[in-house]
Amino acid sequence: MNKELFGVSGDSETFERFRSPDEFDEFLRGSSLTVGIRDPGLEYDGWSATHTDDTGCCVIWGEAYVPGDEQNAARWLLERYDAEGLDALHSLNGSYLAVLDVRGEEPFVAADPVRSRECFYTAAHDARGDCDGWVFGTDAAAVGRTVSDPTVDTDGILEFLHTGLSLGEKTWVDEVSRLPLDSRLTLDGVDALSRFIYRPADLDEFNYIDELASRLDRAIRRRSSNPGPKGLLLSAGYDSRIVLSQVEGIDHCYTVGSPTAQEVQGAKQVATQYDATHTAFTPDDRYLYADESKVQYTNGIKESLHIHHAGYTDELAGEIETMYHGLLCDTFFRGHFTAQDGVDVLGARVPFNRLDPDPDPVESLLGKYGYRRDASVDLAERIDLDHDPEAFVREAIAAEFATNRSRANSIQNALTCCGIANQPSVPFHNHLADQFFTPFLATDIELLEWHLRTPPEHRTTETFLRACERLDDEILRHRPPDRPHGAMLLNEVEGFVRRKTPLLTSFEPPWPDRRELFDRYELDQRLLESTPHLHSLPPRHKLRVNDLRTWLDSWSAGSETGLPWLQQPPRIMS
Repeated sequence: MNKELFGVSGDSETFERFRSPDEFDEFLRGSSLTVGIRDPGLEYDGWSATHTDDTGCCVIWGEAYVPGDEQNAARWLLERYDAEGLDALHSLNGSYLAVLDVRGEEPFVAADPVRSRECFYTAAHDARGDCDGWVFGTDAAAVGRTVSDPTVDTDGILEFLHTGLSLGEKTWVDEVSRLPLDSRLTLDGVDALSRFIYRPADLDEFNYIDELASRLDRAIRRRSSNPGPKGLLLSAGYDSRIVLSQVEGIDHCYTVGSPTAQEVQGAKQVATQYDATHTAFTPDDRYLYADESKVQYTNGIKESLHIHHAGYTDELAGEIETMYHGLLCDTFFRGHFTAQDGVDVLGARVPFNRLDPDPDPVESLLGKYGYRRDASVDLAERIDLDHDPEAFVREAIAAEFATNRSRANSIQNALTCCGIANQPSVPFHNHLADQFFTPFLATDIELLEWHLRTPPEHRTTETFLRACERLDDEILRHRPPDRPHGAMLLNEVEGFVRRKTPLLTSFEPPWPDRRELFDRYELDQRLLESTPHLHSLPPRHKLRVNDLRTWLDSWSAGSETGLPWLQQPPRIMS
């Protein structure tokens, strides 16, 4: 990867057992931790930073903003920690990983409150095989290669194959874990933090629309000054257009899709409204083809499918230095993971404009994650693993929901908390952030506070749009093609009628037809030639198998010891 943080609990000699300091732009030695960082953002305010003084050392990797005039977030955190302790993390804003080693204090590694940047870790062992601390970093494969005798985590693999992500702290390897939501890694293990706790406020003390509007304005302004030409990955939906309307200097917008598709035409209208050039990348074999250069950004826990733009990186990188996006705005501001009440009509679910008063957490999350029962049953029969996919997935989701339940005051908030803790689409940002300066609007701490204080019944598309209109009253001049009405129920009804009426044209889905692309570009033969017994599976499940094999193969190629278990489970890996 172009950008990486890698560290150990120990001295330079411990670090050099695993990596060379020459691989990194900066190499810092604390009293208890040694860290290397590689990132061109070290040269710019608001991005990665390091600082060392008489009190200790600090490394910030990613995007970080701090109060006041201080431009070096690492220096700010080191000084603020001396005065406030762990409370200093509550004011560190952005999408980041922070490493802090203060003399006389317990050193630690912490991610931002919603784990938008992963920290992977494993036990370090000396030449005698004795455990002598941690190896940690942002690249799961790099951390995993330090394990001398790795074993597969079958649960992590099966969760991924059935839902598109490994839940909780799991990876595909028993010995490698990742920090859970809102936590830190210390020398003794993982400690939970208290930055992400739901505390809903009443409307009379916290005006949801006004607060969201003012916080969006400040969050976007924080992210408006970035290096070089600016671009935006733009859909015809709501989330990315607010960035386009408020950030000056976004010259170019990009959408993946056929130039004649409704989604692309809608995005082009929005780009034209704000005087930006628009480019549509036609979905050819580059859209789905997942080689090592794409799969590495899954970190062995989530689907490469979400990295829609990966095949077009060369064209993007030739024009843009800072790339904006609207990822996770639907999750934090519009209730993506809340359970809606509704009614089943002719085999389709028509939602009402209200929350389910008594949701089944597992049933609700099954629908939000990438689980499809028929496909999973078919997959289970073809990979020779003795398990009942339905029972397995339900038990896994129930356990993960229970893990996050204490952070929420209600079932609806707990659903969202579990969804955020296991967000499937983060590889989208991982890839962009490795190629560009990529501001992540949804992770702003003021906006996260709004999310935690606003009751779930008010975290809706309507609230979000009213707030956006406070910033730009022309934001809805062009509505998304599949949402022509202001009321959600009317949009759902029209969509249902169009699907069921022979003479009416249905709304087009926003993404290209994966099955058609798989067939047209012979991706079965190119990606899964050695596993013909899997060719009849749906494209999404075949891509998961390819992700699994590609990521493990790439890890094995960089391992001195090799991975003797790569042939297990036999019908997945061969």
